[in-house]
Amino acid sequence: MVLDAPGRPLRAAELPDPAPGPGQVLLRVRACGVCRTDLHLRDGELAPGHLPLVLGHQIVGEAIAGEAEIGARLGVPWLGWTCGMCRFCTSGRENLCRQARFTGRDLDGGFAALAVADARFCFPLPAPADHPDLQIAPLLCAGLIGHRALLLAGDAERIGLYGFGAAAHIVCQVAVHEGRRVFAFTRAGDEAGAAFARGLGAEWAGSSDERPPEELDAAIIFAPAGGLVPVALRAVAPGGSVVCAGIHMSDIPSFPYELLWGERVLRSVANLTRADGEAFLQLAPRIPIRTHVTRYALAEAEQALADLRAGRFEGAAVLTPE
Repeated sequence: MVLDAPGRPLRAAELPDPAPGPGQVLLRVRACGVCRTDLHLRDGELAPGHLPLVLGHQIVGEAIAGEAEIGARLGVPWLGWTCGMCRFCTSGRENLCRQARFTGRDLDGGFAALAVADARFCFPLPAPADHPDLQIAPLLCAGLIGHRALLLAGDAERIGLYGFGAAAHIVCQVAVHEGRRVFAFTRAGDEAGAAFARGLGAEWAGSSDERPPEELDAAIIFAPAGGLVPVALRAVAPGGSVVCAGIHMSDIPSFPYELLWGERVLRSVANLTRADGEAFLQLAPRIPIRTHVTRYALAEAEQALADLRAGRFEGAAVLTPE
C-alpha cells in the first residue's frame, strides 16, 4: 500500500520485490501495526523522506534472505538506521542521531508483503505460539515508545495517561504491574474508552478536561494535542513531570508560568534506542502484556488509518498481508 503524496489515500500497487543489500535482511511480512505516526505522514503533518512511500514501522516478519538466519522471526521498529559515529550514537543516545533513518518514513516499511531492514535494527521475537503476530506487532512502537515515556516520567506513584490508545493501553499494564496508580484521560463522552482503561487496571478514568481526584506525580501525553500540555501541568503536583510522547503535536498554547513553577518538568520523548527495545521485549512476557487488536487486511490500510483518526477501535490496529 503506497503513499504517493501527503493527503492522498494509500493505493494498492505491485512493486518489484526488494533485494537486501550488505547488512540487510529481507523479510516476509506477517503483520504490521498501524501507528499514529503513519497517520501523521499520510495526512501531511510529518514530511515523508521520499515518495512514493510504503508506510509501516511495527513489522513482524520472517527472514527469507540476507543477514539473518532463514526463518528467524524478527521485529522491525521505527528507528531503522543510525550513523553509529556521532556523539549521540557513541554515548547511548542513538535515538537522537541527526542522520537517523526511520522505517516507513525514510525507508520503505511494512504495509507490504515484503520488506527490507537493517539487520542491526531487527529484534529477535519469541515463538508465535506464545506471542502471536497480531499481538506482538503493537509492542514494536506503541509499546517501545510508551515504555520509554514511562521511564522518563520517573518513579511516579500516581501517573496520568492522556489519550488512551495503542500506547496507553500497553503502558497502563506496565504501570499497574509496577505497582503504580493509573489515572486515564479519554475524549469527552468516551464512556467505552473509560471503561476500557478501568478494565486494564486504571483506578480512575474520565475526560481529558476533568481534574483527577488527586494530584498526579507525573503525566504522559499520548494524544497529539498541544492544548493538553497546560491541562496536564495543572494536574501535576510540584516536582512532577509531564512527558510528551508523540513524534508530532499541535502547537502548545501559552500558559502562565505558575503552571510550570514548583520544579515541574516538561519534556519530550524522541524515538527509541535498541537497548530500549531489548529491555522492553524481555519485560513484556513477564507481565504479561496483552494487546487489544483490531485486524485489517493489507488492502484495508486506508480504512485502518481512517478508523484510527476517528477513534473507532480500542487498543491497536494491525495489518496482515493475507
